[in-house]
Amino acid sequence: MASRRIHTDLMSLMLTHLPVDLTLVDENDRLAYYSQGKERIFPRSPGIIGREVQRCDPPKGVDVVNKILNEFKAAKKDMAEFWIQVDGKLVHIRYLALRSPDGSYKGCLEVSQDITEIRQLVGERRLMDWEH
Repeated sequence: MASRRIHTDLMSLMLTHLPVDLTLVDENDRLAYYSQGKERIFPRSPGIIGREVQRCDPPKGVDVVNKILNEFKAAKKDMAEFWIQVDGKLVHIRYLALRSPDGSYKGCLEVSQDITEIRQLVGERRLMDWEH
């Protein structure tokens, strides 16, 4: 019988091939992980692991980051989203509260995605329309 555990290498490949940037913050507001995709929107370096998230954002945004995290910790909100222009791209950013099955706060996931091309889609393209 095959193991139900996902192999670490496969999990790493999955995370680096997602068309989004992921940044994981633990319940103590410290950076725990970031994905290293080919076209990362916001550059990260290994030195930020373990750093307080407030020291990773521009100083003018720290108050807002703190408000979001406080709302997550108080279970008042589960998501905050923004969209900004970065180098001619429209970037969608979502902060998602991570909660254990009992509802306790365990951290925050930041998901950033270049939605420039997605925003321009019209109509539909169905699976059967895929060209190889």
